Order: sequence, then C-alpha cells, then structure tokens
Amino acid sequence: MRALLVEEDDQGQKSASVKEVDESQMPEANVTVAVEYSTVNYKDGLCIGPGGGLVRTYPHVPGIDFAGTVEVSSDDRYKPGDKVVLTGWRVGEAWWGGYAEKARVKADWLVPLPEGLTTRQAMAVGTAGFTAMLAVMALEDHGLKPENGEVLVTGAAGGVGSVATAILAHLGYEVAAVTGRPETEAYLRGLGASRIVPREELNETVKRPLESETWAGCVDAVGGAMLARVLGQMKYGASVAAVGLAGGAGLPATVVPFLLRGVNLLGIDSVMQPYENRVRAWERIAKDLPMEKLEAMVQPATLGDLPKLGADILKGRVKGRVVVDVTA
Repeated sequence: MRALLVEEDDQGQKSASVKEVDESQMPEANVTVAVEYSTVNYKDGLCIGPGGGLVRTYPHVPGIDFAGTVEVSSDDRYKPGDKVVLTGWRVGEAWWGGYAEKARVKADWLVPLPEGLTTRQAMAVGTAGFTAMLAVMALEDHGLKPENGEVLVTGAAGGVGSVATAILAHLGYEVAAVTGRPETEAYLRGLGASRIVPREELNETVKRPLESETWAGCVDAVGGAMLARVLGQMKYGASVAAVGLAGGAGLPATVVPFLLRGVNLLGIDSVMQPYENRVRAWERIAKDLPMEKLEAMVQPATLGDLPKLGADILKGRVKGRVVVDVTA
C-alpha cells in the first residue's frame, strides 16, 4: 500500500515521503479499513515534522483522521462494505493513522458514517469540525440560545473556527469572527459571520479583570492572552468553550469573571470522547452544517502534498479544511 511514511535518522532528523509499505508492517487490530480520505490538522503538522512529543516510534504513518470502507473485520459491529469515520484515540500519533491506502484499528475507535454524509464530506469536517460541533453542543448544554446575543469565534479562519462559524450562523446565531488575516474577511462572511473582529483588538491583556459584557458565548481556538481577555468580556452566566492553544498554553487571567459574572470555561476534548457523544455530534453535523458552506472551506490535496501542508499548518498558513484523497 502507498503511505506517507515519516522516518527518523541517527541524528534524530525527521523526513516524510510517500512510499510503498508492506501491510505486514501495520499494527495488529480487529478492523482493516480501505481509507478514502483524510485531512490535515495542527497535530498532523507536528507528526509529519518535528513530532511534537506525540509520535512514539519511527517509522510512522501520521493522519489523525480518516474515512473509508471496512475491508476486514473480526468485530460484529462492522462488516466489509460499511462506511466508517475515525477521529482521535491517538491514531496518527501513537498508532499508525490515515495517511495511507489502508489503516488497521480497533473497532471501539470507529463511528459509522452518518446518513447523508459522504466520506469526502466527513473529512472536510474531520477532527476540526467534530471539535467545533462538540463546542457548540457544550455551549447549548450550558444555556446558549440565539436570542442571548453575539457569539465570538476566535481563530475563525482556521479549521475549527471555520466550521464553528458556519454551524453557529446556520443555527441562527450572530457570529463575530476573530482573525489576524484581513484577506479572510470575505471567506468568513461567506460562512455566515456577521462581524469581523481584528485579532489585535483582543490579543493584549488588560489590567481590568472585567470589561463591558459583550459576548453571549465563545468558541476559543487561541487560548493564552486572548482567552484571558475574552473571559472578562463575557455576559453574565455565559460560557467559553476552549478548543485550542494557537496563542499559547498559558492563561494570564483572574478568577473574577467566574466569581462575579458566573462565567463558565468549558474544556473540549475530542480525542477520548465517549462513543455516544461522538455519534450525537456526527448526527448534529449531518443536520446542522450546511454542505455548501463546508465545500467552500475545502482545499483538495494528495499524499504527496502533505510534507508542505504539514509545515504550512504549523505556521498558520492553512485556511479552512484540507481534504486529502489518499487514493490519488
């Protein structure tokens, strides 16, 4: 099978290239999937390149997402011909992933492809879109409604932010999209953003722990100083769903927004999410993510494009969603 193989030399230098790999090198598990599509996330950039502490052994096949057709299964839940999706479970990090024509994984890690979605559309969604839907669901579970006011999306031109913007707009929310790239304004408005907020307005800390109550909810992909600033701008009882740390892992904030305004900070993890919530999220994606807006986010790619794309996403140069046709 063809795969993007990342290898490490004696000096610890990593290199990634498309190679023919014998199936006997694949890890042992109970389901083999003929992979049709994968995608590119920040973690993939790390695994293609420096490793980021995510990859345990080399050679390695990255790709934390994939969608395809079951080829062999010894688990009763899946049979040959079934369409499936995989995100998370450290596949593509500690386990060989989706940047190959075949993947062998545990049945527990798979989810049936939702009715109404193709495998290509599922990878246009990928971990980024799955995470975005988990964030929207968490905000809704904590009381967010369209009539509550504007919802902020930080890092809006990235993968998670793009899908979150499209979903929220489709559900009737006013979306304020934060971006540091002015050239993405038309793209974000096309996804449904009603306001564009320049990144520089929010990426500096202030001494005041509270500012004017502005946002009814927030999907935050940035973290760091921006998240600290946003917490002080949330309306009473509002929630922030934290999904990323593009701006840093630190949080230079105070507890004042939590104590005086009842603000909620909701952590969103997509990797170890329980099966039932995965199915719920994918069903919501099939229903609440407009496919025409999803298509507007897509940048097509092949296995041979991945070394460059991996480097680009680490530098913040990838807009929207990359869909990798592993068979091309």
